[in-house]
Amino acid sequence: MTNVPHNSLTPRPLQADAVRILPLGGLGEIGLNMMAIEAAGAMLIVDCGLMFPEAYMLGIDLVIPDISAIASRRESIAGIVLTHGHEDHIGAIPFLVEALGCPPIYGSPLTLGLLANKLEEHQLRSRVECRSVKVREAIDIGPFKVEFFRAAHSIVDGCGLAIRTPAGLIVHTGDFKLDPTPVDNQPTDLGRLAAYGEEGVLLLLADSTNVENTGQTLSERTVGEAFNELMPHCTGKIIVATFSSNIHRIQQVINAAVLAGRKVMVSGRSMVSNIAIARQLGYLHIPDDVLVDLRQMRDLPPRRVLILTTGSQGEPLSSLTRIAMDDHKQISIAPGDTVILSSKFIPGNERAITNLINHLYRRGAEVHYETTSEIHVSGHASQNELKTVLNLVRPQYFVPVHGEYRHLVKHAQLARSMGWGEDQAIVISNGTPLVLSANGWHIEPKVDTGRVFIDGKGVGDVGEMELRDRRHLANHGLVIVFLALNQSSGDIVSGPEIITRGFVPEEESQELLSEARQLVCEMLAEHSRMAMTDWEELRVEVRKTLRRLFNKTMDRRPLILPIIMEL
Repeated sequence: MTNVPHNSLTPRPLQADAVRILPLGGLGEIGLNMMAIEAAGAMLIVDCGLMFPEAYMLGIDLVIPDISAIASRRESIAGIVLTHGHEDHIGAIPFLVEALGCPPIYGSPLTLGLLANKLEEHQLRSRVECRSVKVREAIDIGPFKVEFFRAAHSIVDGCGLAIRTPAGLIVHTGDFKLDPTPVDNQPTDLGRLAAYGEEGVLLLLADSTNVENTGQTLSERTVGEAFNELMPHCTGKIIVATFSSNIHRIQQVINAAVLAGRKVMVSGRSMVSNIAIARQLGYLHIPDDVLVDLRQMRDLPPRRVLILTTGSQGEPLSSLTRIAMDDHKQISIAPGDTVILSSKFIPGNERAITNLINHLYRRGAEVHYETTSEIHVSGHASQNELKTVLNLVRPQYFVPVHGEYRHLVKHAQLARSMGWGEDQAIVISNGTPLVLSANGWHIEPKVDTGRVFIDGKGVGDVGEMELRDRRHLANHGLVIVFLALNQSSGDIVSGPEIITRGFVPEEESQELLSEARQLVCEMLAEHSRMAMTDWEELRVEVRKTLRRLFNKTMDRRPLILPIIMEL
């Protein structure tokens, strides 16, 4: 499976009443959530997520955490516990579970249902034991006693964790908000949080994503109200794009469609799959006569059609993007149609989303999105909710998690404003081991963590050097120099022939390329016969010669690739 490095951490021995926290991803970034909790010679992994590539990661499909710090200690991993089914919490499991020793995985029914599909795709279903848990029911995982509690989020079956260790109780909120009116009537379990506070909590790990937002995050039901108000006024067909894992949002789209007298067609592989799983588990309720297929949709007038799809982030190959580009074989946009992008603009995707919106408008659609309509609310807690959790749990120590570094710092500042001291609200980052016990806490030397890139079927075979070359090619282009030399004498048999790609059009640069060929020939003439047969040295000299020319004449730095053949 994955080419995981094995320069693993050799940790200092822990005292019997101590616990070590080691974040492997998710602290200082959005995504890659993964944390190792170690006590009594055993390790518990909390979440194992991925992130989608940033703009500079040219050609990369997915990014997963680097687990080299724990890779050689797989025998000590007692289990993996999952807070919820979003990709940034479960998406790396198929790529890393074998390197982790295939430990048992614990999670709520929908979380494991979403994971099962991924394991099936990677032919790992039979090798990984997945154990469904019930909220408020404590389970033993090695030396840890773990209790899942309900956490309202933008996905069904979200949970937080209460982890009892020899050092004391650790509470991990997972991703959460304090939604007073959740769609499934399953609010965050404030009663359990208060009970943990009464019991005494050594450490609180809490979601920091929305710490910059004052007040309270709006309830998910406000989105349903916006749908109910908007859809009756739409005259053409409606296309709603959202995340396929947001079952609450999907339920509200279905409910609004029924009220507006519309039939629903589902488009997109992940949307079809997740809806099937959620219906099977009883988390999504759709009357059978509401769903239609493509053939049935064609027989309906546009005012009675709603298409539910993915692609709200402007993904190039998504169904919605192909519709917007008029490149979809079955679905097209007509003037008077309405498109609803019911999700936030994920940082880094803004340009792709705005391009998508522009193309939809060119097709004559009316588009509603986060900044123009109330068709999306966050699944993360704002400041008032974060304060409520701190006050209920009253931890001895607090470590903010899940957020960029500024989020972690601001969350710690929020705690300090409420009475926690500088030595109680602790900001750490990926690779920083934190050891806690009844005697206090200390930071151990930082260990190597980072990112492993997935490109096609290759896992870990593309690194920073390859990405640098790709950026170089993207920004400056490529120049290839073909040269054939006599193996024994070093005389030029053929060439130099110069071909460019992404540098300058060859038909417009004959004078420049002619000068380049002349300079290469002069450089070859200046070198001794011995140097002429040292092909690697010769490649270096060709690069230097052409680099000086292109930098001087065009202020460009293409990637220069000399190809020398021996005849």
